[in-house]
Amino acid sequence: MEQNLSLYRIFYTVAETNNISKAARKLYISQPAISKAISKLEDSLSTTLFIRSSRGVTLTNEGEILYEHVKTAFEALYRGENELTKIQELGIGHIKIGVSTTLCKYILLPYLKGFIANYPHINIAIENQASAQILTLLEQQAIDMGVLVKPKSLKQINFYPITEIQDIFVATPAYLEHLTLRKGPTIDIFTDSTIMLLDQKNMTRQYIDTYLSSQQISIPHLIEVSTMDLLVEFVKIGIGVGCIIREAVEKELEEGTLVEIPMPVPIPKRTIGFATSQALPITKSLKTFFQYITDSSDSCILPNTYE
Repeated sequence: MEQNLSLYRIFYTVAETNNISKAARKLYISQPAISKAISKLEDSLSTTLFIRSSRGVTLTNEGEILYEHVKTAFEALYRGENELTKIQELGIGHIKIGVSTTLCKYILLPYLKGFIANYPHINIAIENQASAQILTLLEQQAIDMGVLVKPKSLKQINFYPITEIQDIFVATPAYLEHLTLRKGPTIDIFTDSTIMLLDQKNMTRQYIDTYLSSQQISIPHLIEVSTMDLLVEFVKIGIGVGCIIREAVEKELEEGTLVEIPMPVPIPKRTIGFATSQALPITKSLKTFFQYITDSSDSCILPNTYE
């Protein structure tokens, strides 16, 4: 069949025009070449496809049957070509991103807002997962990109740093005032107050636990919370002291509705970046996204390895 594809195009054009000379002009080949091609196709199919006359050609019954199938095939090819042309002209594409709820809200969304405004024809799909699951999805090539804290091992992934986040302990001024009234001026925040952390399945919690252990800090009164947003709300209503990324409460810190608890040794910052699988080629849409981030953010330090 493969060797007959060009013959089918000639057959289709002749059937559309009902005239060999018109088909020859349309295809920019000679009339004898058209006739030879039709004869070759008829020989290969062991049937007559056209009835020749002085007024042109008409399809036989067998030719009509073949024409309907060939017409469907060529129309599908033309639709495919038009779709590809539209993709090129409009920049149509898609990006599937794996990201946690917290990093999506405070890191990814500000980038996406401008990107979508500039590239409305690139579809963005969000896979909301914890960082450990995002690494698994990258390994399985189920997502184009992950947004996560820089992992300890960069095996099989490319990591492009974009910013840093700072974990801090915060509380309302009222909570600290009431705590001082109850415990006296020489309070120990971690011993005397209620401390709120993310649950132990969260990688942020694991990071904070490592820090607390290194500082020999124990927490007798602990509340575990499932999400960063919920943790922020609990702190804001005065339930206790919460460990939150600074980016989530910058407005509250500026307004004074929340205050940062001084730490003897600041919690080390964490690097946030975009991760891709080394086994999966960078798509054109993802290259466009990376270039947009590079052009629009002074803090972005994406390398040129994605080009």
